Amino acid sequence: MKHEWRKKEKTVYLPKNKPELIDIPEYKFITISGEGNPNSDFFSECIGVLYSLAYAIKMNLKKTENTPKDYNDWTVYPLEGIWDISEKAKENFNGQINKDDLVFDLMLRQPNFVTDQFFNEMLEFVKNKKPHRLLESLKFEKIIDGKCIQMMHIGSYDNEPATFEIMEKFANNQGLVRKSKNHREIYLTDFRKVPEEKLKTVLRFQLEN
Repeated sequence: MKHEWRKKEKTVYLPKNKPELIDIPEYKFITISGEGNPNSDFFSECIGVLYSLAYAIKMNLKKTENTPKDYNDWTVYPLEGIWDISEKAKENFNGQINKDDLVFDLMLRQPNFVTDQFFNEMLEFVKNKKPHRLLESLKFEKIIDGKCIQMMHIGSYDNEPATFEIMEKFANNQGLVRKSKNHREIYLTDFRKVPEEKLKTVLRFQLEN
């Protein structure tokens, strides 16, 4: 039976629109790093190469002669991003974020049975079949978020500060300390197809241990 994250991993990907504590274990991701405005062509290209490799892994892993014993078909995981601002922007920060100063790590989670070897094989496969300069920037990483606060944000990305304010107030009331100003976003809806007021984004930030 296909693993569907919307059904099997609701606590991770479908929080309520109020703050909640969660402990996120180690997951595997295809990642790409960059900086600049998320409305740019470069940002769209980053997303494109992530999905091209993710689908190559999904479609070819079940065909390989060495299919993992614990293999199970799966629904491709949602796009995620870890966001920060550049060091230069931090030095002159005045409370307002210029989107051109943003720094990001975009990623797509992979099942645990996907190996480094198969990632590398599929990376070469995609380079040959659908060449793109950004394929060289893709990495296969293990990431642990650990203890976090997360919340569902509904609406425009530009209104996220209001949701983070609610989350930080919750942390303070619980005697918890935010680890850093960077944060993770998980995109459950496609901004190209869904009206801005109906966008659903999981917001999450790490806590000090």
